[in-house]
Amino acid sequence: MSSHELVERFKAAKPFFAVVFLQFGLAGMDILCKAALNEGVSNYVLVVYRHAVATLVVAPFAVVLDKKVRPKMTLAIFTKIMVLGLLEPVLDQNLYYLGMKYTTATFAAAMSNILPAITFVMAWILRLEKVKLTCIRSQSKLLGTAATVAGAMIMTLVKGPLLKLFWTRASTSNQQQINGVDIHSSIKGALMITAGCFCWGCFMILQSMTLRTYPAELSLSAWICLMGTLEGTAVALVMERGNAAVWAIHWDGKLLAAVYSGIFCSGLAYYIQGVVMKHRGPVFVTAFSPLSMVIVAIMSSFILREQLFLGRLLGAFVIIIGLYLVVWGKSKEKSPEEELATTKQVGEEKDRSNLQVITIASSCK
Repeated sequence: MSSHELVERFKAAKPFFAVVFLQFGLAGMDILCKAALNEGVSNYVLVVYRHAVATLVVAPFAVVLDKKVRPKMTLAIFTKIMVLGLLEPVLDQNLYYLGMKYTTATFAAAMSNILPAITFVMAWILRLEKVKLTCIRSQSKLLGTAATVAGAMIMTLVKGPLLKLFWTRASTSNQQQINGVDIHSSIKGALMITAGCFCWGCFMILQSMTLRTYPAELSLSAWICLMGTLEGTAVALVMERGNAAVWAIHWDGKLLAAVYSGIFCSGLAYYIQGVVMKHRGPVFVTAFSPLSMVIVAIMSSFILREQLFLGRLLGAFVIIIGLYLVVWGKSKEKSPEEELATTKQVGEEKDRSNLQVITIASSCK
């Protein structure tokens, strides 16, 4: 294999590495933020600090690196950015954290796997995702999306026998954490996480559409984090009025959760999502979200010594199959830039052939 082929294969694999890295970061956020919320941290304040950190980290890079590619800000673009800052940083994250408070980190990660299905349907309706029911690759994407959701539901609903692994310890606190979530809390948490996922799917679609008129990923990420900070502050001041103590910062899990989630899960995540979406579309990015749940289940088993059940493993296996089907269905699709280049090439060849016909006709005369 030549060096040129290796370079081409690496370029083709970069979007896959990027979204897998993203899911590892999101899985770490689930565990850290759940620990912070268990300590009594306000989810509204956590969202504000998270995006304040992300703004401070991303903005300097955006100012320097996007200087030549950043287009002029217009009212239409700024309006979209304001909506983006409301959809994911404020609505989605607050609903997700509230749902996590009522349940567990693994349950929240499992429920969030309805995101690929929501995004797929919305992208299909808005014609951002091409689906031909007679095409085997489109059928693969449909079946893979359904499989990821089914796997998530298996992990959530099917418990199965306990797997006695040597690195887990059956402690009383862990057992209470597993069995202590009643059905009412589960329903409340599930509804909140579902609503949050709908906002997240809307955010993905709108971000993909905004990048067409504002193709500066770092600058867009910085703007989203800034607007999320401002809008989140307004919401937090209303929801936590008269409780100034929740804004106090100490060297504890609250600060760690805010810094980690701000850098990796807001700043880097918005940028990586934007870059990958320009080449692969929003469905490709969200198709890998079930991987986060598998990582959370494994990390919880090792780090938090949570017990692992057979149902989770079966669900994880179904999710992996679904991911493979989606990735295979998306693997041969052309990016928007490639489709545009192909269209231009076809147009140029058509103009060239028309010119040849005119030339031949003139010579015959």
